[in-house]
Amino acid sequence: MSAFRDFVQQRIGENGMKQMMRKWSGLGMVSFLCASFLAATVASGQAQKPTSKTYVLESARMFDGKSDSLVKPGLVVVTDGKIAGVGAGAAIPAGAEVIDFGDATLLPGFIDAHTHLTMMHSDDYKQSALDALQKTIAERALDASANARVTLMAGITTVRDVGSSDYLDVGLRNAIRDRVVPGPRMLVTVHALGAGGHCDDEDGFRAGLFGHESGPLDGVINGPEQARYAVRLDHKYGADMIKVCATGGVLSLTDDVDTPQLTQDELNAIVDEAHALRRKTAAHAHGAEGAKRAIRAGIDSIEHGTFLDDEALDMMKQRGTYLVPTLMASHGIQEQIDKGTYIPPPILAKAKAAIASVHQTFQKALAKGVKIGMGTDAAVYAHGRNTEEFFQMVDLGMKAIDALRAGTSADADLLGLADKIGTLEAGKLADVVAVPGDPVENIRQTEHVFFVMKEGVIYKNDRGTAAH
Repeated sequence: MSAFRDFVQQRIGENGMKQMMRKWSGLGMVSFLCASFLAATVASGQAQKPTSKTYVLESARMFDGKSDSLVKPGLVVVTDGKIAGVGAGAAIPAGAEVIDFGDATLLPGFIDAHTHLTMMHSDDYKQSALDALQKTIAERALDASANARVTLMAGITTVRDVGSSDYLDVGLRNAIRDRVVPGPRMLVTVHALGAGGHCDDEDGFRAGLFGHESGPLDGVINGPEQARYAVRLDHKYGADMIKVCATGGVLSLTDDVDTPQLTQDELNAIVDEAHALRRKTAAHAHGAEGAKRAIRAGIDSIEHGTFLDDEALDMMKQRGTYLVPTLMASHGIQEQIDKGTYIPPPILAKAKAAIASVHQTFQKALAKGVKIGMGTDAAVYAHGRNTEEFFQMVDLGMKAIDALRAGTSADADLLGLADKIGTLEAGKLADVVAVPGDPVENIRQTEHVFFVMKEGVIYKNDRGTAAH
């Protein structure tokens, strides 16, 4: 402890140490350690600040996020955190730092439309349940910051985080926004809304254990008026979007995976209230009936969509509803099954049924021309493997260029951020990643991101050579 204190004091000074001790003295040792760690991290320069520096990024090729083919050569000019120009004709300002990546491809920063950064992945079901009860909020916040960093290093510069608790997602979003910790830009939901079961943090525990029954403040609603109230509470406490659980889930103990959990009137109220507040909506929906209720209500995306029927997919095509298939979730669970990891029997049965169906549903959606975004359900598998979703989509028949579009411009459209991110165009935020070789020829090159820039700040550069 003495050595740790000395380290922190060296970083923030004696006065800073005294102020921190006074501020945190009443909150216990864990909180003090968390605060000290974060302060030391910031002071040591790991939370990077924006710069007015101009960069010229060069590579053999470039995907601009919208075209049907790669551009050769690749060139992106970045000034003051924004893209100033792209392509061979872009003006190169005097004094710019040129970084040449050689045989590589520049792309827009990737977007993952379905993550849970404040949840830890674990192959030990029982230990994970115990950790959720025993870990302090401060410890979970530090875990979440580690998840955010590894996600950014994988090339994911923006995420939708679609389910959290204890306002951890709001705190993490704000810490990243304020450059206290490194991580992807976050759109958060505060609480996923449902009627119990999959969206209820108390699902699977005995009655009375937590001293109250879940209600709208916890995201659990009963009736249209409570539905509206829950949306307003999420909005009040910082939600950028509204997530609902329209059906049961795979990893919850007390519900069937495909049964609807909200009535049509409840979903109508949620979506209407969210859209009135200018918030996009997403529906966890494995089963067809629950998904169709959400689609009729005007939901912006269906998450998972495991058992969607032709009618549901046709409705999505007609209305422009996105499908976010989260193929990595099934992949992660299958890995656990293959390893013989303990999974409670009710969950195991649901998981096997979902895995058997999701690939066929994806292929039907692709054939019908349903809009498809890239989302992975990070936390069901280990954080940082997000870009493996690309090869999952390509293996099921999606063209590589379309898969790249799903994780860039399509997701930007889904998130309502197409004017800021998702393409390499002048005026957009400078979110740029680089991968070796040609990802259209080998989509798995996306799993080897070696350069990450977010809003003009370089967070990773394992290959580029600079010339002034």
